[in-house]
Amino acid sequence: MENKEDQKPLESELNSNSDQNTLASQSMLSKNVLKETTEKLKAELSKVIIGQEEVIEFAFNALLARGHILLEGVPGVAKTLLAKSLAQALGLDFSRVQFTPDLMPSDVTGTSVFNMKESNFEFKKGPVFTQILLIDEINRAPAKTQASLFEVMQEEQITNDGTTYKLKSPFFVMATQNPVEQEGTYQLPEAQLDRFIFKIIVDLPGIEEEQSILKRYKSNFSGEPSEEVKRVVSVKELKECMEHAQNVTISDQLIQYISQLVVATRNHADVYLGGSPRASLNILRSAKVNAAMRGRDFVTPDDVKFVLPKVLNHRLIIQPEREMAGVGYEEVLEDILREIEVPR
Repeated sequence: MENKEDQKPLESELNSNSDQNTLASQSMLSKNVLKETTEKLKAELSKVIIGQEEVIEFAFNALLARGHILLEGVPGVAKTLLAKSLAQALGLDFSRVQFTPDLMPSDVTGTSVFNMKESNFEFKKGPVFTQILLIDEINRAPAKTQASLFEVMQEEQITNDGTTYKLKSPFFVMATQNPVEQEGTYQLPEAQLDRFIFKIIVDLPGIEEEQSILKRYKSNFSGEPSEEVKRVVSVKELKECMEHAQNVTISDQLIQYISQLVVATRNHADVYLGGSPRASLNILRSAKVNAAMRGRDFVTPDDVKFVLPKVLNHRLIIQPEREMAGVGYEEVLEDILREIEVPR
């Protein structure tokens, strides 16, 4: 007959196995949080936006990676609608600024106004004091107005008359520009472009998508389409997604792979200006978010390859003579990806 002392190790093993199963269950749930949230967000935005799933994914990726996004496309491809609908689905504050040649920095960030009653100056906050900021046609404002975004995009704060004002978190900038009409525009300097984690080309819809758009709105001549979008993600869920994406594992081999890719852009014969260290960080962050959006808690080489073109397409400057010969960033990245061994 066994005594109670002989049974104690067995009970300890059972408790240990139970704890391990609980941890494994919690890990599995956390892995699926961001994937489920992404699908829920895409389903809600599909009420008003048709055929732009990749654009929606990259916009959400940029938000979770604490970056900002530059959308390039002709007018009428739902760039503005995407920003407004994203803000509504996430329950975040939204502001829109139309950039024009006469726009001043104070029109964006805010200005000091004299208070007659108090006999002092008070800071009147500008439209940047929001959570999702849409900048329409960012390349229509002069350099001094574009430069007013440097501090707010990098540090999420505004400094006025020696006083620093913090912005509400999360803070996310979505800027648009028209690739066709260049009259009266100001080319974005490299320092401004480098502040954007992605540059996304918003393509025109195909014929089937065009027909779906027409059918959806054939009986709706008035009203704002984004009003159909409901809030589907709470602040708590959004913070959980950010935390999970931050905790995704990335191996030292993949960190070495990312650094090799970016350094190779600086040494490529066809490239005048390659990726900066900020580009490397953005690849790392967005690859981790992409892994989490796919339901994984670890980064794979495919995650790096997936985000690489969107992170580098606006950062690489091709040698003028090679650009005239038709060489673009796509060919450069293909060369680099072929040359550098993928970690196993």
